[in-house]
Amino acid sequence: MIVYEPFWRTLKAKKISTYYLIYKCNISSSTIGRIRKGQPLTTTTINDLCRILNCRIEEIAQYVPSDADQTL
Repeated sequence: MIVYEPFWRTLKAKKISTYYLIYKCNISSSTIGRIRKGQPLTTTTINDLCRILNCRIEEIAQYVPSDADQTL
């Protein structure tokens, strides 16, 4: 399961608000909503967030094993 807890820590550490991402960087409010709900993001969106926040992917998302993961 992909979790976005690192994203919130990165925003706080860099003193960047979701308002800034939405209104100054053109990240859609639905994308912020997807992050809040732990829903999937495209790699393009993750790339955009890394570029905007000047950070590594590990500072946006993290994989955490879960029993809810689909069986392979």
